Amino acid sequence: MLYHGAMTMKVSEPGVIPGPLNLISDVDGIRVGNAEDAAVRSGVSIVLPEWPCTGGVDIRGGAPGTRETDLLNPTCLVDRVDAVVLSGGSVYGLDAASGATAWLSTRGRGFRMGENSMPAPIVPAAILFDLSNGGDKGWGMTPPYRALGIAACDAAALEFQLGNAGAGLGASAGIYKGGLGSASAILRGGLAGADLQVGALVAANPFGSPVIPGSSTFWAAPFAMNNELGAQAAHPGALDRAQMAGSKLFATPGGNTTICVVATNAILTKAQAQRVAIMAHDGFARAVRPVHTPLDGDVVFCLASGTAALPASEHMSLSMIGGIAADCVARALARGVYEAKSLAHMRSYRDIHGV
Repeated sequence: MLYHGAMTMKVSEPGVIPGPLNLISDVDGIRVGNAEDAAVRSGVSIVLPEWPCTGGVDIRGGAPGTRETDLLNPTCLVDRVDAVVLSGGSVYGLDAASGATAWLSTRGRGFRMGENSMPAPIVPAAILFDLSNGGDKGWGMTPPYRALGIAACDAAALEFQLGNAGAGLGASAGIYKGGLGSASAILRGGLAGADLQVGALVAANPFGSPVIPGSSTFWAAPFAMNNELGAQAAHPGALDRAQMAGSKLFATPGGNTTICVVATNAILTKAQAQRVAIMAHDGFARAVRPVHTPLDGDVVFCLASGTAALPASEHMSLSMIGGIAADCVARALARGVYEAKSLAHMRSYRDIHGV
């Protein structure tokens, strides 16, 4: 038995299909830009909407590195986000959001307290740890991340590369080379007659394994669509009960943390966006084992671009959006590993399994 084609259309709602690009940019208004420094073995990804979006966030990992996440609390003032930055570089990578902030401000985008106020772009960010992957980290007083944040903004587009791209360049996933992944899902007429659009962008750098140990099968294989993970063989035997099997406990340390943005075209409040982010975290659990460890800084942001209203049954519709988002996250995480290429000591899924 293989997980491919129609066999992999096991998603949370009947009639859900990938978007035309199978990228988060299948959601109205969403664009993504990537920038990398090959010598440093690190990079930056930015989700840069065409207009400000309602934002939410949920943090599950034990070692997060973030910026501007408190303001996404539903009780706080600002209710729109101008961009979200995902970066390598650990604490140094937080400076990528400064570059994106400057880029946005020169274009007049941002929160204003009055007509004559200078714009204050709202750019939440999260980082992953890739400082020990062997790249040239001797940057002294000039880490590259602010410049990479600006370059990622310049590169924002509908179509973008996966695998060794953006924040996924220096990532590792258990014993495998990690990477940047994305996936989307469309449900026809799912929002008061309009199509429901959901997508995810994931920089996959987990401590845990994305592959069932002793096999070449992704944990996320049952959720894959349209051969996006290749021909996945069903795992024939009992699962390895060793919780750490395939994790970085058995690999050269390269750092941890998976960071993610999910997006939808639904009109959501901040509280509803936060609920979607909470539900979307289940995608990590469907794609990695173990997950949300003390060594990971797992973060999920949610952006709602707001081109389609929820129907009267808001709670049911929100449950559907969160469920589809979790599936997209699982698919995107595995796809980031599947699309990655070997880099130095970090061997790719395809090289290890001869795909």
